[in-house]
Amino acid sequence: MVLLVHHSISPQSRKIRLIMAEKKMLFVLKEEEPWNISPDILKINPAGELPVLIFDGNVIAGNYAITEYLEESNPQYKLLPTDVKERAEVRRIADWFDMKFYNEVYKYIVTEKIIKRFRLKEAPNSKILKAGLNNLKYHMEYIEYLTDRNNYIAGKSLSLADLTAAAHLSVIDYLGDIPWSEYKNAKIWYAKIKSRPSFKDLLKDNIKGIAPSANYTNLDF
Repeated sequence: MVLLVHHSISPQSRKIRLIMAEKKMLFVLKEEEPWNISPDILKINPAGELPVLIFDGNVIAGNYAITEYLEESNPQYKLLPTDVKERAEVRRIADWFDMKFYNEVYKYIVTEKIIKRFRLKEAPNSKILKAGLNNLKYHMEYIEYLTDRNNYIAGKSLSLADLTAAAHLSVIDYLGDIPWSEYKNAKIWYAKIKSRPSFKDLLKDNIKGIAPSANYTNLDF
């Protein structure tokens, strides 16, 4: 049995779920609150971060390690190009979302709207939220630029970059904070990724106490 320890608001966990689904893998999910990691998970991943992949007595912890493992162990469904320069570009864009978008958008919006609510029982700080939404505009403009040049976010074919970007955006979209009407190319691209079978289970996610935005599950939004 392949077990993925995850949480629905973790974009890195969502990315791994998308990768595994694209690679036609069967797996079971175990939810773990990222703000309240259990001692059992800390034993196998002292970093206290999600996701964690467990199979056949093996543990692979961390978004990057799991991503590389899945790509190398399931080569029949490639998410990295064979060309070395194209592969570098896919990794660059994936890193952009895992690092830059995560630190400049996710940590502002999701921390204030979700994590602070469940961890600290506090209301969101409007100034921090505003800063996150302003940062989101910059990132959406960049996605608009990339998707105007390519069929997909890093080139002509679906890649790890698309899944990473969509995983991060999907959490913000759940909260209804993306003004899609202002970003035509980005909207077309996201609708294309959102319509893939691998995205189906993500659209079923429901964060306890927080309803998804009206268009979250709508493929023709």
